[in-house]
Amino acid sequence: MQKEEIFKIVEKQNKWRSECLNLIASENITSPEHDKVYVSDFMHRYAEGLPFKRYYQGAIYIDELESKAVELAKDVFHAKYVDLRPISGAMANMAVFSALGDYGSVLLSPGVLGGSHISHEKFGVAGILGLKTEHAIFDKKEYNIDTDATIKKIREVKPKIVVLGGSVILFPHPVSEFRKVCDEVGAKLIYDAAHVLGLIGGRKFQDPLKEGAEIISSSTHKTFPGPQGGIILSNSDEKTFKKIQSKIFPGLISNHHLHRIPSMMIAALEIKEFGEDYATQTIKNAKALGRAMYEYGFDVLCPDKDFTESHQILVDVRKNGGGKKVASTLEKANIILNKNILAFDDVNNSDDPSGLRIGVQEMTRYGMKESEMKYIAELMKKIVMDGKNPESVREEVIEFRKKFQKIHYCF
Repeated sequence: MQKEEIFKIVEKQNKWRSECLNLIASENITSPEHDKVYVSDFMHRYAEGLPFKRYYQGAIYIDELESKAVELAKDVFHAKYVDLRPISGAMANMAVFSALGDYGSVLLSPGVLGGSHISHEKFGVAGILGLKTEHAIFDKKEYNIDTDATIKKIREVKPKIVVLGGSVILFPHPVSEFRKVCDEVGAKLIYDAAHVLGLIGGRKFQDPLKEGAEIISSSTHKTFPGPQGGIILSNSDEKTFKKIQSKIFPGLISNHHLHRIPSMMIAALEIKEFGEDYATQTIKNAKALGRAMYEYGFDVLCPDKDFTESHQILVDVRKNGGGKKVASTLEKANIILNKNILAFDDVNNSDDPSGLRIGVQEMTRYGMKESEMKYIAELMKKIVMDGKNPESVREEVIEFRKKFQKIHYCF
């Protein structure tokens, strides 16, 4: 491969996704101001350790930036302790789980069928660390954790770690209720906010730390519109947080990709300034898309609960050929979303699950509102319900996207 081929493929990607309806619930778009500081000399440098306590020379400016970034994150998320060094949400989970659990101890989470991230499972981080995994009792109709039944299970299995949040979360989780039983059995309560961190920062979802979560682990690039990376927040005791920090370095990460820090600060400032409006519109858009798709005959989950309180909706497309077929067909029309396992699926059938997971946060950042969500639903109906050739609908999508190229809710 020649360098010209590399540039050409990157150019193709940039052009293609600027012509797409990007509805992947785990993605977002960063602002021009963010991008200005993302590529810098910091990307070439190392800064092992914590600000002003480095093992390398040459860290005077990253010390200044990172210390200020920590203070900014404390302000935005009302946290007592912050660590920005995890380079992904899964890495944040590994640091937290390894600090709070021992080999063979029990971790209880919603489970993949209940919306957990794979890092919470025996085939992910939890299993790598030798933790035994148990699952919360999930109410498939309410599409949320069954609080009473799970409290009973927590008392029975006595986990050392209880994890809420995750990859599929339509509605707030029972944090305050679980904190009481966690205290009773001696468990640490963790909230994986990867998907809803921007909504939390915008004060339009639940506030896990205020409600009693001891630790928030998260990525920084979903509803929070920052660089790909991770973050850990806590209002727990200093001793516990320092134990987690020792797992980050020297345990898991040598250098923490310094160029993320200034760009993460821009994203945090955007959430501080525009987060409430952005989160409000994101949730309005998710509800509007759910309603419109439901009216067109799609089996959108939780119609009696107005579909969602977050940035995402779930759609059962078994009658339309299943998640794999529908997601692949829509991609041909430049409508990008993902197949997703639903609570009633076989956990071993993740390759062709029943559902779709659709997130609206990126298109919200591009200025789309409720009327645009209705039109997106109409486009999907043409393909999935009416059987229209996706290649012809693709031209409609491209024309539609031309109107939405400017990023909103930013400086």
